[in-house]
Amino acid sequence: QVQLVESGGGLVQAGDSLRLSCAASGYSFSSYAIGWFRQAPGKEREFVAAISVAAISRLSVSTYYADSVKGRFTISRDNAKNAGYLQMNSLKPEDTAVYYCAARSRLVTSTPSDYNYWGRGTQVTVSS
Repeated sequence: QVQLVESGGGLVQAGDSLRLSCAASGYSFSSYAIGWFRQAPGKEREFVAAISVAAISRLSVSTYYADSVKGRFTISRDNAKNAGYLQMNSLKPEDTAVYYCAARSRLVTSTPSDYNYWGRGTQVTVSS
């Protein structure tokens, strides 16, 4: 099984940047697709970004973004460090939420229920 721990959240002003990290332990993270999701109070958990499985024979990965974060957020992974990252630029107050990283040993998707491993979340608060 894979254990995930998010970090990097905090309180920032609109227009600032944050980088979230997702540290994995257990099985090799390279065999898992990684997704980032967020949930604001009173709202459903929503897809933010995802990155595909990076097999040993694969030279590149595919990335996907919600329309609300395209051009502002960048997802990446470092399999040597067993970690995933979400670089968030030009943050807006509407980005305020608890951010979760997730993993699955199948094709990358944007549906929360498709992921079977989850971190406990990290709070991101963006003031105006």
